[in-house]
Formats: sequence, C-alpha cells, structure tokens
Amino acid sequence: MATTGGTRGRPRGFDRDTALAEATRLFWERGYEATSVGELTEAMGIRPGSLYAAFGDKKALFREVVETYGRSPLGTFMADALREEPTAYGAFARILRDAASIYPDPSHPAGCLTICAATNVTVQDAEVGEYLRDLRNANLVVFEARLREARERGELPAGADPRALAGYFGAVIQGMSQRARDGAGPEELATIAEVALAAWPGRRD
Repeated sequence: MATTGGTRGRPRGFDRDTALAEATRLFWERGYEATSVGELTEAMGIRPGSLYAAFGDKKALFREVVETYGRSPLGTFMADALREEPTAYGAFARILRDAASIYPDPSHPAGCLTICAATNVTVQDAEVGEYLRDLRNANLVVFEARLREARERGELPAGADPRALAGYFGAVIQGMSQRARDGAGPEELATIAEVALAAWPGRRD
C-alpha cells in the first residue's frame, strides 16, 4: 500500500509495509531508546516529514510496530498453542518448544520483540516500557486462566498454584528470549524447554 508524506512541498511515495518492516527490525535489534528518528528514516527510506505524516511520532510508530508484530506468526504462536492444543501441558510444551526454534531464528533479530525492545527507557519514555510490560502481564493472565481451567479438569493436582505456574512459564519464556539475544541456539533453548517442562506438576497426556 502506498502512502505519501510531504517533503519540500511535494509528496513522496513509499511502500508503507516495507518501511514498517525496516522500523521493526531496528527497534527489535536496538531497542526503543537506542533507535533514533534519524536512523529510522534512513532505514525506512523516508524523510522525517513522511514518518510523522504516515505514522505520527516515534512512540506511535513503535506501537504500530508492536501491534503488527503481535498479529504475525511470531507474535501469535503462544495464543495459537493455547487455542489449538487440547491439554494445558500440550499447550505449554508447544509454546516452549516453538520459542526454542523461533527466538534464535536468523531470519529475524534474536529473541522476542515485546520482551527485549524496551528494557531500558528514560523517564520521559517510561510509558513505552509500561506498554510492553502490560502486554507481557496480559499474557500471564491468559496463562493463569488456562492453568486454572486445567486444574478444574483434573489435568493439574488440586494443590497446584496456577498463578505461580503462569509466572514460572512467563519467566522461562523471557529467559529463553534473553539467551537467544546472548547467542544461544535452538539446541540449547530446546534443552531449557525440556528442563522447564519437567517441573510440570500434573498429567502430561
């Protein structure tokens, strides 16, 4: 889809999806704070006026990047597993095993965009960090709901703590993302996934 932005009184056309993909790569590789508007416009092949006209400001562009990522297979693999797998164990096993192959995939920056893109932000950009924190916490709410349902169905022992288990798996997933950023490959991450799954307290069928 073509979009135009004003430059010196004349519109300049550019491919919006391509520009957004370049912005995603930069934010994912460097993080929100370390990515400047100048670097974004250079990578996107547009001038600052076009960026502001098409996307708003840097924060608005980042939100669109995150929302687009969240609708892609890279962003939906956890929700897909929770929806499609018939058992909670099957869902979490699939999530961790998929993460082990997705996070170190060389076709994109390592790790998970929503985990690593805003770990260090200035006070004036704190809302960016809070935005991603809220997204991650929303995942934990979904995890906990699935685990509570599993306990009610007898997939987990009556004494199992769904909130603690949700936090545990959330922490493992975040740790796997960071290990991928630090250079861990799919074999190491797959081993981590299996070790984490060994802590599952209920049925594994």
